Amino acid sequence: TATSLNNLALLYESMGRYEAAEPLYLEAMEIRKEQLGDRHPSTATSLNNLAELYESMGRYEAAEPLYLEAMEIWKEQLGDRHPDTAASLNNLAELYRSMGRYEAAEPLYLEAISISKEQLGDRHPDTATSLNNLASLYVLMGRYESAEPLLIEAMEIWKEQLGDRHPDTATSLNNLALLYESMGRYESAEPLLIEAMEIRKEQLGDRHPDTAGSLFNLAALYHKTHQNQKALLFIQEAVQIYIQTLGNEHQTTQDANSWLQAIQQAISNQ
Repeated sequence: TATSLNNLALLYESMGRYEAAEPLYLEAMEIRKEQLGDRHPSTATSLNNLAELYESMGRYEAAEPLYLEAMEIWKEQLGDRHPDTAASLNNLAELYRSMGRYEAAEPLYLEAISISKEQLGDRHPDTATSLNNLASLYVLMGRYESAEPLLIEAMEIWKEQLGDRHPDTATSLNNLALLYESMGRYESAEPLLIEAMEIRKEQLGDRHPDTAGSLFNLAALYHKTHQNQKALLFIQEAVQIYIQTLGNEHQTTQDANSWLQAIQQAISNQ
């Protein structure tokens, strides 16, 4: 059935087995088109899933028309102000952000936030996700002053709705810290990165890739502030976790290794 094909494809995608996932998504989409029609919301879900896969594979040009078609179906079948329509606006905006088409992404994010606030409420976790996504766009555009209040609002919603120790709260602390780092506000960034790391260790475990991400971010901060011995401890631990969880060949592992070498170099030059 289309649902079981779709679920298997999702599993393969989560494992990074994109080539195996693609024919399953395509087959699920064909079945849904045939049984439910071209304009059914479930057909839109299939289009959306295939688009997300292509985006993960870096095949942006293939993803865009699928996202657009899914969005048109949701607007037509569920209405312009439905939460699923907001989700599809958000997905298309994320794609444009990845493609560097920032000006095209911004109005989509703004519309998604407006629908989310109206339909789900100002304090809903999905609203926080939309605020967070727009903030990341502003960071890429160098509009730091616009990003800060959005990240703070998103963090407050997640703390309130999901709790102080939730992994999503850790992500929002991390994002706010990275913003402060970009602005050169290192003293503001450090306690947020430490708190995010502690939550991830507690909730996800010491050897989780997200925990490694926190260690990596702290190492980068200490390297930038010339605390290289401290940086070395964090980056070594991050690299070990990445090798265990993602393998040597993964881009993230290779990036962390490059940082490790840069920090070792900085220490030997001192």
